[in-house]
Amino acid sequence: MTTLAFAGSGWVTAVHGLAAGALDDVEVVLVASRHHAHAARRAEQAGGTACRYDGLPGDADVVVVATPPALHLRETARAVEGGAAALVEAPLAATLADADRIVDLAARGRVAYGENLAHSPAVADAVQACRRIGELTHLEVRFAQGPPDEGSSRLAATWGGGVLFDLGVHALAVALLMAAPARVTSVSAQLLAGDGLDVDDDATVTLTFDTGLTALVRAAWRSVAPTWDAQAASATSAVRLELVPDPVVELNGTSLRVPDPPAALASDQLHHLGYTGQLASVAADARAARDPQVSAAFGRLVLDIVCAAYASARTGEPESVPYAGDRTRTPHAIWRGP
Repeated sequence: MTTLAFAGSGWVTAVHGLAAGALDDVEVVLVASRHHAHAARRAEQAGGTACRYDGLPGDADVVVVATPPALHLRETARAVEGGAAALVEAPLAATLADADRIVDLAARGRVAYGENLAHSPAVADAVQACRRIGELTHLEVRFAQGPPDEGSSRLAATWGGGVLFDLGVHALAVALLMAAPARVTSVSAQLLAGDGLDVDDDATVTLTFDTGLTALVRAAWRSVAPTWDAQAASATSAVRLELVPDPVVELNGTSLRVPDPPAALASDQLHHLGYTGQLASVAADARAARDPQVSAAFGRLVLDIVCAAYASARTGEPESVPYAGDRTRTPHAIWRGP
């Protein structure tokens, strides 16, 4: 049995709680929050006991770090120094300076980056299909949905950024996975903020890879219905991926069979979007004392691209990757600051 603690009690811990409940060898034992009532409510739903942050990691084998991004470094360090593994929600941190320190912590302990889509069976099928068709000449990834609820902390500049920093990190991860082993060398971006918003709610990012491939990544909080999809092509073949509302993977117009979810899940999306696979992988890695499948270094790469994109949106010029600017500033500050 692998035991989990939640650092944070927001909506994503409800998802992790449902995913843990679907696994026979994973159990939630602690939930920490700055608000005891919130921790108690999540503990009642997911199992375990409410506690303060300084009570972590307790006896937990793995701490799921699901605080606001600015606190990710603090809670990752608390987990690693307490002898536990850490699963750090995306984005990895609010600044690249913090991300650098989390990567350093990963050299002393086990730190996984919480990109659940890296564990999605549909994404895995699409990535394998991309490997089969040869060098990519086209790649487009689009993640669009409605905005966070009014008053959500994700709409505040203090969160660190807007839609590209929040939803966009997942779209960027899918692009990187589908284009690998090609590497991003530079980024160009345009960001828009809707009426009354200080943060971006519409982002268009162009990634340039060392193979010469240019990929378009869109992220927006302006859609009535969610659309998460991707298209890739080589000189001879094409791959299409849809993640919501139902997973679809096509190779040259022919549907590939996406693995069925286990029976009796609270939602099939726990399987299709990789949440159960992610927890199963992290738990198995913790038991075997081995490095995680999705590393903190991958999370830092995504944040490097995000920071470069916010800088490009400010200057109107392409920015190199890794980001060469001030690593102590949040993406929002890079875009809006002096």
